[in-house]
Amino acid sequence: MTQKTVSEAINYRRAVRNYDANIPIDTSLVKKCIEQASLAPSSSNMQLWEFHHIVSPEIKSKIATYSFNQSAAKTAQELVVVVVRKDLWRKRIASNLGYLNTVYGDKPSSEQSSREKFAKTYYTKLMPFTYFDILGILGWLKYITFWIVGFFRPIYRETRSKDIRVVAHKSAGLAAQTFMLSMAAHGLDTCPMEGTDTKRIKKLLKLPYGAQINMVISCGTRIPEGVYGERFRVPFDEVYKVW
Repeated sequence: MTQKTVSEAINYRRAVRNYDANIPIDTSLVKKCIEQASLAPSSSNMQLWEFHHIVSPEIKSKIATYSFNQSAAKTAQELVVVVVRKDLWRKRIASNLGYLNTVYGDKPSSEQSSREKFAKTYYTKLMPFTYFDILGILGWLKYITFWIVGFFRPIYRETRSKDIRVVAHKSAGLAAQTFMLSMAAHGLDTCPMEGTDTKRIKKLLKLPYGAQINMVISCGTRIPEGVYGERFRVPFDEVYKVW
């Protein structure tokens, strides 16, 4: 199969609601597309995501039930559950610092370049300051402080727990879209589903309390009626603004 170009993959990708049950998909290829998804950009390179590749018929059937038996889930060959792991911020900081040490070496501060010092300070001070919170109280204190400072100069304002949650979900959404485009490039189909019982899916996948379901993506090969008509978009002039 000839792999599609980026533009071809974008145009090919549709939210497919019904898949061909007689055409199995290559699990290793789906895994490869998930690997491509892990290369998506993420805020501060924190990579606060997980990808749960569902190939078990039993688990797939349960998730279909928890997805209200919508056809995109029932007829899917496989599923991918994109999970936000904001609770792993300490571990991800340690991973980034470990990587920086392999790049720059674990040198004393006096021997570090300004770039090295900035990168390490970013993960030793700024990221812990951003993510650490106690019952949401510190987030609000930071928000009020930055709001006041914002009267005098530009400043980052997304400091509350709910703001950081949005940031983590945006990064996971970028990864999900990268996965779907990678699948489309290989001629495989997907459907992102938000209509799910996330609490039951979390329990099924034994996810910790701090984990959050970003979306469930069904995978398979489309049948003609699986695509509900021509793609509709509002006029481009309504969403495109140039300054």
